[in-house]
Amino acid sequence: MDLSESKILKLLRAKTNRPMKFSELMKLFAIPEDQRREFRAQLKEMAAEGSVVKLRGGRYGLPDEMNLIPGVLSGHPDGYGFVVTEDDSEDIYISRHKLNGAMHNDHVLVSIESRVHRFGRPEGRIVRILERRTTTLVGLFEALNRDGWVIPSEHKYFQDVFVPGKEKKGAKPGQLVSVEITTYPTRHNPPVGRVVKILGDANDPEVELRSIIHKFGVRQEFSPKVQNQVQKITGLISDRERKERRDLTDEMIFTIDGERAKDFDDAVSLDTTEDGYVLGVHIADVSHYVTENSPLDKEALERATSIYYADGVIPMLPFELSNEMCSLKPQEERLTLSASITFDKQGNVLDYEIFNSIIKSQFRFTYNQVAEMLKAGSTEKQYEAALPVLQNMLELSQMLRKRRFQEGSVDFNIPEPEILMDEKGHVQNIIKAEHNVAHELIEEFMLAANRVVAEHLDKKNLPGIHRIHEAPDQDKLHRFQEFIKDIGFRLPSLRNVKSEHLQNLLTRVRDHAEERTINLLLLRSLKKAVYSEKDPGHFCLGFEHYTHFTSPIRRYPDLATHRMVKAFLGKKKSSQQERKKLLPLSRSHAEQSTTMEIKAMEVEREVANLRRAQFMADKVGREYSGHIVSVTGFGLFVELDDVFVEGLVHISSLGDDYYVHYEHEHMLKGQHKHKTYRIGDALKVRVTRVDISKKQIDLSPVFQKR
Repeated sequence: MDLSESKILKLLRAKTNRPMKFSELMKLFAIPEDQRREFRAQLKEMAAEGSVVKLRGGRYGLPDEMNLIPGVLSGHPDGYGFVVTEDDSEDIYISRHKLNGAMHNDHVLVSIESRVHRFGRPEGRIVRILERRTTTLVGLFEALNRDGWVIPSEHKYFQDVFVPGKEKKGAKPGQLVSVEITTYPTRHNPPVGRVVKILGDANDPEVELRSIIHKFGVRQEFSPKVQNQVQKITGLISDRERKERRDLTDEMIFTIDGERAKDFDDAVSLDTTEDGYVLGVHIADVSHYVTENSPLDKEALERATSIYYADGVIPMLPFELSNEMCSLKPQEERLTLSASITFDKQGNVLDYEIFNSIIKSQFRFTYNQVAEMLKAGSTEKQYEAALPVLQNMLELSQMLRKRRFQEGSVDFNIPEPEILMDEKGHVQNIIKAEHNVAHELIEEFMLAANRVVAEHLDKKNLPGIHRIHEAPDQDKLHRFQEFIKDIGFRLPSLRNVKSEHLQNLLTRVRDHAEERTINLLLLRSLKKAVYSEKDPGHFCLGFEHYTHFTSPIRRYPDLATHRMVKAFLGKKKSSQQERKKLLPLSRSHAEQSTTMEIKAMEVEREVANLRRAQFMADKVGREYSGHIVSVTGFGLFVELDDVFVEGLVHISSLGDDYYVHYEHEHMLKGQHKHKTYRIGDALKVRVTRVDISKKQIDLSPVFQKR
């Protein structure tokens, strides 16, 4: 009998009208005795996840039948929280008296007690904690006689952790520490913990950086087992390996990367023909060195991605591989997996080939260097042979780019910040990151290779790890539509919205006063791209099939894709049996990769916020022009025009009226004077306070004198 979660839920809805005991369910569902243990285990797992509720007396029921909703608690520094529901419906407000001992990030069950609260959300009570998701915290140690308290650095953890004197491990007031939770909070008692690591003095900027990395549980060092494996790997290419690969070492192949890059995992080449172009995208063959299920492979999967921040990187692979053996350095032979793509003169793909190769990169170019060469139409003598190739590459890439947007790719115009550090590790400046024609060139070639490989996987009937982006939620698009209608724009339809509709809108608003606002709000209305064993396509790119293939040094999905492609290079198509066998592995790899990508983004965001706060620390009192980029119930987030920094204008600093938050209009409006602050509005502000420990920049509006 099928005892999957979906089947059990279907039976519960169809056959029960009250919570029932395990023995009653066995009988009602006619579960065979030999599946008794399996059924009990599945119910237990479902109760832990919250899809069913186990009541006192051992009775099982459906949460929605008992007005219970599973979700994750998001804490607020003032001691209350919101439960983010799993069905992406409205968040539920939880007052401090109804938390029932829950902590930020706990998986909980909530009972709805009121449909509308003053925050404009339903109000509820936490009735059960399904899973404690916090085992350690990073925070500031403060003494209390012989004992102490740890004040969490993440202020969503609103309970301070009590540390008994014998568990202080020598911690002193003013130090940042890592504390392990030994007793979780109750309604009347705080959490209790023990210090497991002293990170250093809280005023030391580098300690703040270490605390962020430690807080997210990110390992910087590699284990001795991994290091031992790395020491045994040789970069020498054997005669046998040479025979099994295509020798491309004499071809005009080169890399184009950022100024500070050291892990070059992609190189490009281009030949022109009478009928069009032959593009070569040559990717470091990391899978040759990182063998499946080895200690190195398990570590790479656990990390799943490299984490990049302003002045450093936490690599997925040890530097001996990422920066040396696998990095496509100039004038050094490297093993690669190549995708050769034949285009006609209009940019249509005519044919492709994927094969094992050996290359020797001729040059290591930077984006700015290539952009200058293409602009000038000339270059230094040593690069003369590469210039005509680069000019042809520009021609092809711009053709591909134009076609891509015509066919439905969405071109967001949202600039990214670049944090510039000096030699001493201090923030020198925060500027708008440059995005020139060389960036676009590499972007188009990598997209083309990823797309071709995804289509190759589909033709071979291989599951793979797809990079997917699902169609947007209709409710979110409806709210977006309501906003843009007020400023004279609209989407043609919300029922069957296509990426072309969004791209046409962004084209129409280009150079409009509301361009940045519409770009921001549209991006926030869309779903996030994730990894999946399923293949529904990539909505935002407008691609039917898409995967990640071009960065195996820094992303595990690319490494897994290489293995899949290489395993079936000599085969026409995988059988259904082979596909079925590979599918669970692709699913687990995809889930882990998505989870770790989200964590990496959180680390990168928090480090960026730290660097912004450090940069603004000596600028308290200065005035800046800015634009409102987000409106919340507690204030306005303003991005400064002169420096790429964002700060908060707290609602309490708007002292000329009582302001009400109109969520769907992205606006604060005064109740008496009717003054409005809306997303996209220009606003002059003064820096009033910078809190480095909270990574927070507080601003206040500068009112013009009449």
